[in-house]
Amino acid sequence: MLKTSLAIAIGLSSSLAFAQSAITVEDIPKVKSVIQTTVSPDGDSVAFTRSLPRTLYVDENGSNYSELFVVDDKGVERPFITGSVNIKSLQWSNDSKTIYFLAKLKDDKYTSLYQIPVDGGQAQAVMSLKDTSISSYQLSPDNKQVAILAMPAADKSEKELKKLGFKAEVYELGLKNKQLFIVDLAKADKPLTPTALNVDNYVSDVNWAANGEKLLVKTQPTALIDDKYTKSMWHLFDIASNKVTLSFKTEGKLGDAELSHDGKYIAILGAEDKHDPATGRLFIADTKTAEITEWLPNFMGHVVDVEWSHKRNTLNFIANVGTESFVASIKTGSNKYKKLVKEGKFIASGLSVSDSDKTLALRGNTAKHPNEVFIVRSNKAKRLTDSNSWLNDKRFAKQETITLKARDGVELDGVLVYPLDYEKGTRYPLIMSVHGGPESHDKNGWVTNYSRPGQMGAARGYAVFYPNYRGSTGKGVDYSKLGQNDYAGKEFDDLVDFKNHLVDMGLVDTKRVGITGGSYGGYASAWGATKLTEHFAASVMFVGVTNQLSKFGTTDISNEMNLVHARSYPWDKWQWYLERSPIYWAGQSETPLLIMHGKDDPRVHPAQSMELYRYMKVQGKDVRLVYYPGEGHGNRKVAAQYDYSLRLMRWMDNYLMEGKKDMPAFEIDHAAKLKAVVDQLIKKTIDPFIAKPG
Repeated sequence: MLKTSLAIAIGLSSSLAFAQSAITVEDIPKVKSVIQTTVSPDGDSVAFTRSLPRTLYVDENGSNYSELFVVDDKGVERPFITGSVNIKSLQWSNDSKTIYFLAKLKDDKYTSLYQIPVDGGQAQAVMSLKDTSISSYQLSPDNKQVAILAMPAADKSEKELKKLGFKAEVYELGLKNKQLFIVDLAKADKPLTPTALNVDNYVSDVNWAANGEKLLVKTQPTALIDDKYTKSMWHLFDIASNKVTLSFKTEGKLGDAELSHDGKYIAILGAEDKHDPATGRLFIADTKTAEITEWLPNFMGHVVDVEWSHKRNTLNFIANVGTESFVASIKTGSNKYKKLVKEGKFIASGLSVSDSDKTLALRGNTAKHPNEVFIVRSNKAKRLTDSNSWLNDKRFAKQETITLKARDGVELDGVLVYPLDYEKGTRYPLIMSVHGGPESHDKNGWVTNYSRPGQMGAARGYAVFYPNYRGSTGKGVDYSKLGQNDYAGKEFDDLVDFKNHLVDMGLVDTKRVGITGGSYGGYASAWGATKLTEHFAASVMFVGVTNQLSKFGTTDISNEMNLVHARSYPWDKWQWYLERSPIYWAGQSETPLLIMHGKDDPRVHPAQSMELYRYMKVQGKDVRLVYYPGEGHGNRKVAAQYDYSLRLMRWMDNYLMEGKKDMPAFEIDHAAKLKAVVDQLIKKTIDPFIAKPG
């Protein structure tokens, strides 16, 4: 009897320890992450912003806050502006004594430019614009001027007319252009109304030349997102003459650009052609002739960030290759690069370079932590921050990249998270989490968030897999085009090949496989629940495509869809588009489908979810639709994210873990959770005032 009781006690103790050490759905809303990093010119410190999650059932609904910190090269961190704030767009003064940033502080109605001294003192407003927010800014190299991008202030009569009920909107007409201003960097006590520079169209980005005499200016015809994707252009703007002197013609999508220290060259991230889905090609342009050449022709990856050195014509860059990333440098006149941080160290982003070129700062994440601050010196990387020290006490499941050949021989890869406490020879349920785009790819770093189970799923006993199906980035342009003109064809057949491979490994129970994803991944999830229903026992679709005919007419990226996805128009082949739509196959579905969608989504209209819901519901299928008011193409606010996580995991548990046939309850008892939090807060408030006996 004693042995039995002892065994039970030990078992309960072990279960409790397991629960405390594994990542749970309750942990996800608490995760902090570094958002922006910028190294000081002297290379001694890094200013960075870190997300501050809102407290569920306590804080007012909204997205995470963003706080300002500085960390030195030894890892000593200092908080500068914390709490319920949203700090963004960090830049250092050229003497490394001041940090500039954008924010709404105190009673600000519009976003203003602020500064804070590094050696101590309060944040001070530098300047604001009259009746409009500063969208972005760039300090001139000598810190005497600042280039500002902002939308024109709204006419006061517009506000009055709206109050009187005149709110008619003419779709895609009457749009205002974001404008460029150059203002002296001197503290202004009153909001400014500067004169816009002579630049036509919508200005979306700007970069100074090192001598302060010219600006790189990026424009697009209108504010429409489709114009940003397909019609952007970089120009060289002369400050003295107030004119564009050169324009750099590229085809297709266009990313960042930066002038070399001597102004002779421009590094540009762009596309190979108008059908290239991503801005992963590195180009170099001559500022005298505007001639553009591809710097790394046939590069079998995607360059994602660039920063010139300050003392020589050497470009530092970050590239994604497969599921990994590396940091490298390359000299003008050469197409051979030197790796500074090799693949497998961390997934890098957000590069900045000190004035001496000896210190690089960036963000990095791994399988065991989200983005943190790293510096690179003498080809050695050092992590400086630990935003989630509590993660150090968590147990992480094994995570690795796996590769295989598709049925037609195409090389595929993906990221596999094994079940926590995985035992060889045991078969587990699988959640396949499919990325969107499809011009995106999953990397072997931090893979867990509110809509992607990752380590949270592994802790519950799932294998979780992130497939980089054909059409994903990270393997060069040709690979990223493999899914074009073949909606839901071989690209989604790849998902079945991935599943079969995991089953053949002996890891996965073929009858307990779920699929989920958002956007194009939501399309895959809907396809898995309809056309490929025999392969998936449960599906959760998020902001997904269900009808390719109506999708084209209701999205804000119809031109981009034609150029880099469909390579045709619906009226070219109506029946083909219909047959590549999940609604067409709804009648054969045997897969329970949970659909979730932001009610204000401009990219994939919420009606896409309504269509598939109705097609399945009328035919007696197991389907549920959840809308999130105030959310767009993905949930941004903490309450909606948490609710999503609960519903996602409950749906998968119901069918894959518990083997139930009926749908789980649709209610989530948030009222009980609220009461528990309130009771806990009251207890914490009262306890200090309760006198201890004796």
